Amino acid sequence: MRPRSVAILACLAALGLARPAAAEPAVPTLSVASDDPTLAFEKYTLDNGLTVVLHVDRTAPVVAVNTMFDVGSRHESPGRTGFAHLFEHLMFMGTTRVPTGAFDAWMEEAGGSNNAWTSDDRTDYFDVGPSHALPLLLWLEADRFASVGADMTEEKLEAQRKVVRNERRQTSENEPYGKADLRLPELLYPKGHPYHHPVIGSHEDLEAAKAEDVRRFFSDWYVPKNAVMVIAGDFDPATVKADVKRLFGGLPATAPPAAPPAPPARLTSVVRETMEDDVELAKLVFAWHSPALYAPGDADLDILASVLDRGKSSRLYKALVFDKPLAQSVSAMQGSREKGSHFQIEVIAQRGVSLDELEKKTLAVLREVVEKGVRDDEVMRARNEYETSFVRRLESVQARASQLASYQSHRGDPAYMKEDLTRYRNVSAQSAQKVAREVFDPNAMVVMRIVPRPQPAAPAAPAGGAR
Repeated sequence: MRPRSVAILACLAALGLARPAAAEPAVPTLSVASDDPTLAFEKYTLDNGLTVVLHVDRTAPVVAVNTMFDVGSRHESPGRTGFAHLFEHLMFMGTTRVPTGAFDAWMEEAGGSNNAWTSDDRTDYFDVGPSHALPLLLWLEADRFASVGADMTEEKLEAQRKVVRNERRQTSENEPYGKADLRLPELLYPKGHPYHHPVIGSHEDLEAAKAEDVRRFFSDWYVPKNAVMVIAGDFDPATVKADVKRLFGGLPATAPPAAPPAPPARLTSVVRETMEDDVELAKLVFAWHSPALYAPGDADLDILASVLDRGKSSRLYKALVFDKPLAQSVSAMQGSREKGSHFQIEVIAQRGVSLDELEKKTLAVLREVVEKGVRDDEVMRARNEYETSFVRRLESVQARASQLASYQSHRGDPAYMKEDLTRYRNVSAQSAQKVAREVFDPNAMVVMRIVPRPQPAAPAAPAGGAR
């Protein structure tokens, strides 16, 4: 049965009677009139270390709550891979006050929704709903922040362990080319490095997890000093500040442990691997170590990725798909991470095309970029596309909450937007070529070949004719 106080709160919220926002004149919370888009916000810290960022937007009766924890798969202990992602699932399994299934049900009854994601560096939880639901959203987040670890049971763990292991099968092991995504970090990083294993972890480690292990993981990392909470949308700041202090202020002010060391990784040779998969077309995957998130060169590689694969005139598409149909598709990306990134190129071959020829042609395109550089107009197009996409991402309060949380978590400053955009505006043809020379070393890279698994021979027809 739902606790009476929460039931009353949900009913009031559904009727639009729960703490209506005070009437205030509209203010420009997202400014794009100048060349420097900005988000208005207020930042403060509770006595227990929880960082809170408020972003008021009265244009629509919508609110978002984003809680980002400084914990991802690189914070896991040996033999405990996949814990960060597993715990993302366990955070929805309920507490004594919010039984299993009620977190989603109560939020949906009030018109809200929620989700979460886990990366190598962070775990992020977000709720979105009508503004009258904000008291409920905050209450639910505070309840699980305070109680999920203590209320964890072997039964809850087993239920989500099965879900996560099945997710690994569906999204990686049984997905075309998915096994390569699991294997690539193991080839890029040495054993013992926190980026050596995939975010989803291994079946063996997930199977070995006990409720006590999960409770310890929660008590280590899910503490106020390790979190940023952003509240964005249509709300009264004074009321929300009081709610936040009442609901979250009593959480203990413990400090998280030191993160496992993540020394810079580098390759000294070409690492090659060929794997068979249940696919129809062969695929090439190239990967190089590259500058960390926000480090010099990180933005240049985002721009270079666009120059290489965005549109029919992009370097890789034109050379491998348009001019001479060697490839079915091409893609390039800078996989930015906090302690060291990797640049990745993927090329799916046309049927019957030699992978040797395709590899040679792909590396020839990169060699031309390294030796001759890229054109100013290519860089300008990529920069403009990036900035347009950046501004469009900020149209929803949910996206703004996520961006503010990310800037605070990674840079310690929610107002980092101007500096972030400046990184991309400063990319030039010359700087892009310089970074390309540093990263695209043909003698220090990973090259994976994913080839179709041989099909078993059809059974021989029985001897003799039909009767």
